[in-house]
Amino acid sequence: MQITMLKAKLHRATVTRSELGYEGSCAIDGAILDLSGIREYEQIQIYNINNGERFTTYAIRAEDGSGVFSVNGAAARLACPGDLIIVCAYASVNEQEAAAHKPTLIYFTEKNQVSRTASSIPVQAASA
Repeated sequence: MQITMLKAKLHRATVTRSELGYEGSCAIDGAILDLSGIREYEQIQIYNINNGERFTTYAIRAEDGSGVFSVNGAAARLACPGDLIIVCAYASVNEQEAAAHKPTLIYFTEKNQVSRTASSIPVQAASA
């Protein structure tokens, strides 16, 4: 059996551009793609924290070190510069691989600099 697992998460990145006239995709700083393990042309899910939109596109490589997160094509109507987004990539693994799988989690400052990385999401205590 194959199980779909979180491969990588780019948490609270800031959209730097949205280009409606572009062919499509999401351009992401190449150094961030390398760090996350997300490949160019890989399918990604984008979750817009500001407006709740969720959509699928694919990653393309922007200049290394640029901090770029550019939402392009039709998706440009779903995210504006300044919006906070979560970008996720998923992988299909078998049950044996799933048991040992750890995602790559990358957290950002408001200027799209990496603030920290992790391989698990900390459990938060429920509020009273």
